[in-house]
Amino acid sequence: MFDSLAVAVAACAVAALALLGVLLLARGLRRVQAAQRAVLGGTSRDMVDFAVSLQARIDDLHRAVDEVAAGLSRVDRRVDGAITNTAVVRYDAYEDTGGQQSASFAFLDATRTGTVVTAIQGRDYARIYVKDVDRGKASVALSPEEQEAVERAMAR
Repeated sequence: MFDSLAVAVAACAVAALALLGVLLLARGLRRVQAAQRAVLGGTSRDMVDFAVSLQARIDDLHRAVDEVAAGLSRVDRRVDGAITNTAVVRYDAYEDTGGQQSASFAFLDATRTGTVVTAIQGRDYARIYVKDVDRGKASVALSPEEQEAVERAMAR
């Protein structure tokens, strides 16, 4: 009889410990579920579904970034070809004239490619010259004033 009482008390103690363990596990499960709801935004989906949808959104984001990068590359090429460097050099082409009425204009892109326009003013005439420049080299020799206009344009 004493042995059966000891077994019964031991069984009750084990049952009480098991009940306490279940209560602690239930409390921990509630915390995990609350954290999961916070991560999932209150939806009832499980973490695997959430991870799959998150990966799909990340893939969409990568595609969007690639599209933006490609568009930016196109814009960079257009900007590189735009006339961004300009300069004007005014001077007296002839000794008997004054007021620096002659001028050379340089219109170049980032690669030193563009056009130099020169207007020479005399007392009773005006002449205009246009010369192409490709990567800093002119198809026709540049005058010192035209070369100065190219150098000033590229210094900006």
